[in-house]
Amino acid sequence: MAKGSDLDVAYVAKLARLNLSDAETELFQRQLGHVLNYADKLRGVDVSQVEAAAHAIPIFNVFREDEPRDWFTAEEALSNAPRQANGLFIVTKVVE
Repeated sequence: MAKGSDLDVAYVAKLARLNLSDAETELFQRQLGHVLNYADKLRGVDVSQVEAAAHAIPIFNVFREDEPRDWFTAEEALSNAPRQANGLFIVTKVVE
């Protein structure tokens, strides 16, 4: 992990085209150092007995199985169509 001094807030602000005052740069550099120190503390925590997981709560598939079923025949689907020809729906042209 990078130390607080390795990451230069003024340089990153320049790359991001942010105009930070000296006070803001100093404040953000100090805050970044605190964040990195906390991350180092977390690296020291023993997680060897913790099961690896992608989610904090158990999740499961809520979708039904995709099984083929009998549905409408083409004739049934077209039975209520206002206009049809050659087994197809006839619709109004919407693009010129």
